[in-house]
Amino acid sequence: MAKANITQIIHLLVKEYGRPEWRPDFQPISTLVQTILSQNTSDANSDRAFRSLVAAFPVWEDVATADPVDIAAAIRSGGLAGIKSKRIKQTLEEIKRIRGALDLDFLGGMSINEARHWLKQLPGVGDKTAACVLLFSLGEPALPVDTHILRVSKRLGLIGDRTTPEQAHEILPKIVPPESTHEFHVLMIEHGRKTCRAQRPLCPACVLQSLCPSYERFMTEYYTGHRKTSAHLQF
Repeated sequence: MAKANITQIIHLLVKEYGRPEWRPDFQPISTLVQTILSQNTSDANSDRAFRSLVAAFPVWEDVATADPVDIAAAIRSGGLAGIKSKRIKQTLEEIKRIRGALDLDFLGGMSINEARHWLKQLPGVGDKTAACVLLFSLGEPALPVDTHILRVSKRLGLIGDRTTPEQAHEILPKIVPPESTHEFHVLMIEHGRKTCRAQRPLCPACVLQSLCPSYERFMTEYYTGHRKTSAHLQF
């Protein structure tokens, strides 16, 4: 899909949900930890776990040297505490081993590809986590692709039906204008949560009807009187 159509998508989503404001809210280390905590849980739970972790361990050096059991106790509300506590500790330990200090500000002096490659050498850091650090802390046009963005992008025909998350992280940044990266990321997630849902998407209320190649198929299913199950309504 051409950049003009991406621009149309963003324009319509802004009219529907408002224009998201971008401003760095955490240092890169903090964003990295918060993104690990956000995996497989809600924003509310991960935010609660992050606040609890910071309250229990005021500096990241304390987390790096803490017992994983104590870290898990602090992040219990985020789910998968046992797994995430070990991952956070291992990641911080690796940064300290490589850099000699718990500081990722140096990534701002690298190209996006260099910074992404550096982050992905850390335990448990993949494309999405690396992109979150680059976008939300360093203001780089890196595009994190979560389950909502992947699903909505497929339905809009931006990527193929069988595109993997790894492939989407390569394809979407090439068709989304760099200056629109943050808006696209936030708005597509919002749209995926509220309208283009995995189960029973609300196609009649969708602002992207005129741009969506999947609209007619979904609407046919919607009105046949033999509505498909949620499994049939997913790519």
